[in-house]
Amino acid sequence: MKPSLSGLTLAGCALFTLGGCFDSDSGSSRDGGADAPTPPNILFIVVDDAGIDQFRAFGYGGAIPAETSSIDAIANAGVRFRNTWSMPTCSPTRATFFEGRYPFRNNVRNAIVSNDLANSQVSPYTLTVPRLLREEAGYVSALIGKMHLTGSDLGPENHPLGDGAMRELGWDYFAGYLDGAPYPIDTTGGGVAAEGTYQCGFVPNTVADSENGADFGVCYLADGGHLIMNDLDAYPTPGRTCVERGGLFDPEATVYSDVRRAELDFTVQNGYYTGEWKINHADGRDETLLAADPRARGYRTVQETDRAIDWIAQTRARQPGTPWMLSLGYSALHAPLQPPPAALLPHPDADLSLLGCGTPAANRLAELGIVDPTEAADFAQQRAVAQHMLEAVDHEIGRLLVETGIAKRLDDGTLRYNPDSNTVVVFTSDNGTYMPSVKLPFDPVRAKGSLYQSGVWVPLAVAGPESIVNSPDRDVPHMVNNTDLFSLFREIAGIGEERLPASVQLDARPVMPYLTEPDHEAIRDTNFSELGTNFSADPAPPCVIPGANVCVEIFPQQGVCEDQSGIWYGPGGAAGADGFDSCCAVNDYRVSQGEDPVKLFPHHQSTLRDEHYKLVRISRLDCATDTFIDSEEFYEINESPDPLTLKLDREDQDLLAGKTPDQLTATEQTHYAALSNGLTDLLAGDSACPGDGNDDGRVDATDLEQWAWWADPDQGGGLSSWYDVNLDGVTDTADRDLIEAHLGACDL
Repeated sequence: MKPSLSGLTLAGCALFTLGGCFDSDSGSSRDGGADAPTPPNILFIVVDDAGIDQFRAFGYGGAIPAETSSIDAIANAGVRFRNTWSMPTCSPTRATFFEGRYPFRNNVRNAIVSNDLANSQVSPYTLTVPRLLREEAGYVSALIGKMHLTGSDLGPENHPLGDGAMRELGWDYFAGYLDGAPYPIDTTGGGVAAEGTYQCGFVPNTVADSENGADFGVCYLADGGHLIMNDLDAYPTPGRTCVERGGLFDPEATVYSDVRRAELDFTVQNGYYTGEWKINHADGRDETLLAADPRARGYRTVQETDRAIDWIAQTRARQPGTPWMLSLGYSALHAPLQPPPAALLPHPDADLSLLGCGTPAANRLAELGIVDPTEAADFAQQRAVAQHMLEAVDHEIGRLLVETGIAKRLDDGTLRYNPDSNTVVVFTSDNGTYMPSVKLPFDPVRAKGSLYQSGVWVPLAVAGPESIVNSPDRDVPHMVNNTDLFSLFREIAGIGEERLPASVQLDARPVMPYLTEPDHEAIRDTNFSELGTNFSADPAPPCVIPGANVCVEIFPQQGVCEDQSGIWYGPGGAAGADGFDSCCAVNDYRVSQGEDPVKLFPHHQSTLRDEHYKLVRISRLDCATDTFIDSEEFYEINESPDPLTLKLDREDQDLLAGKTPDQLTATEQTHYAALSNGLTDLLAGDSACPGDGNDDGRVDATDLEQWAWWADPDQGGGLSSWYDVNLDGVTDTADRDLIEAHLGACDL
């Protein structure tokens, strides 16, 4: 029998034991009476790779901001937090949403990939938001879309929770993807042409690509049906229309053919137009929808929204009066950038603006004046596609809010939040924008994946009923960390901090006072972010990102590297069949070819800021000595919406460049010393305890029992687990010996 997933308790209640603290029939918490008011529902919306630079509601958005009327409506109906930090990549940020702990405490230090061990994934033993809300306030919860908290079946040896991972982490229902991003675009169009022919994953029309495009053909649908698309008035972009409907397009065909259908490949994933959906049903069943399943085909943003609407409707029907929390993770704007359906866009020229992908289409876009011809056409097109993807997300957020009654559509088309819905809407992003899509005046070279402002400064808006949000349509200038959302969700549900287990070391600070008290003073004196290296049995091959002049060892697959606009130096890539095993080897090769070496991505980077200054500390491998070299950078920053007065941490603004700390001004020295000491003290507070696999703050007999389950090939599997103490990818007797050696350690 699988052992209990935690020894934690909530003020005497056995944590994670249904019915221990909450009577699901009465609909009231242990401490509440039968007449206690129902706490608000929570709709938590996370967009991917969309920093604050993208959003006009926060004063930015570039020269031509995206049309985001739905997001603007949320921001204007609530409170805009203008000084919110995330971690620089998705998994660390998303783990902190639901754990309230910094990455150095939970070891989710970077985006989780297939070779990362379970020790760098969210643990089934941790106190997560859905568990806390269920046990203490009777919430039912769902997670839909992307959240990227665990491994996936891309690396089954490092995926001990399997398809039921999100259930094990506390959600009652899950429908989404365990992978961190859509698969690469299928440039064959489903086997229609040679690889590389259709850069958007669909057959363009001849206006976009006179050589490979087509203006008529047969659309083969995954359910066995088909459509003859030979009418340009009805189907002006037939290839794209076909893929939007989940089909594969046979260009310039005029009749249906069984032979042709058999030649097409519905099993290959195609960016945003397919997905391998993992579904954890509330009754305990698990289901997988593969790419060939008609239910898994169609534009992801639409499918994510459809499933969110359905779950809310079903929950209201089946469990009326029960509070719910839905976490909706939109996949966009994550690479690969792929045009959304024109019907989701607010532009009358949407058909033209989504002509296609690749150099021919980009040049045509420049000719039509849709992108700036003075920019590199491909780069400008990427930014244009990313903006359209954000506008498509905004369209679907509006549809979600209206169809669930959380907002109302007025006669003029605008949205108005509906306080009678008793729903708090929380909107944010997981990290800054990825390099090609960054809007000026933010720095595209210092964006996602870095600790600079363009990489960690994200939008946060909260709208809700008057009992939660007092005096809406205002800004909060004070520092907030994405970790603090753990506290916000707890506060919305009415769960006091005293109900949390003493063994959990939280970094989350309160947020509710900012919502209820418009003039509340700052709660945080400093803000923190970090990015490190996940535990893995084998490092990933090197990938060079030319636009950032950096080499990373993060992506295990060539397609993922290339989706990030990278050059693959692993097997079969730029260095030949064998490839290179490190970025140091890549630089040796580049020098031998007369090319300049590139920077190595940091092994670890951390940052701490106060109201006016920011310290960045970076540890990077020195290839010559095979040692890690630490460096520091120091900046003056602010959050001004005026590009002329906005102070960002650009390379030429480093106050320590060419200086030692004692050469700073007296004011700068004071801030530098406080931040340097604060950062050192914070990172020294890591209370890791070897052998404490269930994270309860002690190493005891329970850990040996848990180890035995994970080590058993017929139960836990004996591979990667949270009891793989020596981090070698297997859970075996060597790990048991280490647990026994630490018995009694860290005992609270």
